[in-house]
Parts: sequence; C-alpha cells; structure tokens
Amino acid sequence: MVNDTVKKIILFAFLGWSCANPGTRPLVSGTAIEDSPLAKTFLNDGYQAVWRDEFDGTSLDLTKWEYRQLGVVRNLGRVAKETVRLDGKGNLLIELQKVGNEYRIGQLGTEKFYKTKYGYFECRARMNHEPGPHVAFWLQTPTMGKVIGDPVNSGVEIDIFEYHRKEPATIHHNLHWDGYGSDHKTAGKKITVPAIETGFHTFGLLWTEKEYVFYVDNRETWRTATAVSQTDEYLLLSLELTGWGGDPALATLPDDVAYDYVRVYQKK
Repeated sequence: MVNDTVKKIILFAFLGWSCANPGTRPLVSGTAIEDSPLAKTFLNDGYQAVWRDEFDGTSLDLTKWEYRQLGVVRNLGRVAKETVRLDGKGNLLIELQKVGNEYRIGQLGTEKFYKTKYGYFECRARMNHEPGPHVAFWLQTPTMGKVIGDPVNSGVEIDIFEYHRKEPATIHHNLHWDGYGSDHKTAGKKITVPAIETGFHTFGLLWTEKEYVFYVDNRETWRTATAVSQTDEYLLLSLELTGWGGDPALATLPDDVAYDYVRVYQKK
C-alpha cells in the first residue's frame, strides 16, 4: 500500500506536469477536456496550445470574455447578459429567453482581450433544440469591410460553424467580407452531419496564410482559398435570432446551446 507521503509526491508531480503541458489535461467531472484526435495531430506537427477556456466552475472568466453588444436589438432579439451562464458541469450555456413580449439572446467575444491570426481553432458544442435561434462559433475583426475589395487586410467574418433547427442535420461554414452593405460578399458550404442535433460535437478551423480548412468531428468538411484574412481576429460565441432559424413562436423556451470548451493552437 502506498503511504500518504508518497501519494502526495505523486499528486504534486502530476499537477506540475499538467501545468507544464497545456496540450494534455486530465478528465474532470466526466467532461472530456483532453485534446481531440485532430488537435493531437497538430500538436504532433509542432503546434502548441496558446489559448483555451474549459468553462470550469460557475463564473464566466471575464479576463477572457466580454459580454458583447449588451442591450442592442439584433433583428428579433435583444442582447442580454442574463442569457449567458456556466452550468457548473464544465459547460457554457447561451440561452434564447422570452421575457414578456421580448426575446433575449446572447453573445460573447474576446475582442478586448485576445486577437490573433493563423492557427487551429476548435470548440466542442451541443446544438440548440428548438426552432428560432441560430448558434455559432466564429471569428471577426473590427476592421472588416473598412477597405472594400481588400479582405486580406480588412479581415473576414469566419463562421467556423452555424446551426439552426430548420435544417436539423446541417452545419453551415460561411465567410463574409467587404462589410454588410451593398458591397457584401460571401462564400460557404453546407455539410450534412448525421446526429448533429444530439450530443456534443467538435468544430475546427485551420487558418493559414494560404487557406481555410474546416472540420466537424475531426473530419475535413471544407477547404477554400477564398478571401483569406491576414489580420488579427477575435473569437465569438453566439445565439442569434434573425428569422433564419425559423419562427421562435413555435419554440418551447428557454432553449440553449452548450459549449464545453474553446481552444486555440499555433505553430511554436
């Protein structure tokens, strides 16, 4: 039998190793927080984990995220802080709520704290269940559309995944550039993913100087060299209500999307 002193030595050694090796972490509370099979291939190819949030605990880490556009009415919903919470089980939830006659939606972004370019970006998420909202993990830049015809330097909205219940087995990958007015341009691809409406799934983007490569559940789903941004971008998690996802009056609310983690890996 191992005595208490030896147990403590083993524990401290393990914790020290875990902190020194952010690319590999143990399982906590039954939530899979070790690196995905695809992320491991990038780690083996010289990438390293440079930013991550595992959404542990019960309070949002406000040194990483800001509540984006609080109070703003976006299409059919008003952005509200109350729609965002941690469930204490390792997940971030963003809800669609109805309070009186008002729909409330949620957004988080890293614009104030973290912007970067290139790398492998990944989240693990469980989709929403009701008609109405569409949910997303995406990248954006504050200069998008500032100079028309120059997505390289002005940046691109990169939708790593978008989902809504009108197409319950479909994931959307989208790019938007040259602003959102008359000059707006877009490209994208719809992917059929069986059983995407149940359980947790991983969504990834490899962004290089030459192209974007999109992944769902560790499988490549779209590769394009269209409008490749070469400027710093920030991370966003959102639940929107635009009408794209169907009529929210048909939904049983609240409805939510759950994010297990968000991680960024880059070349050493």
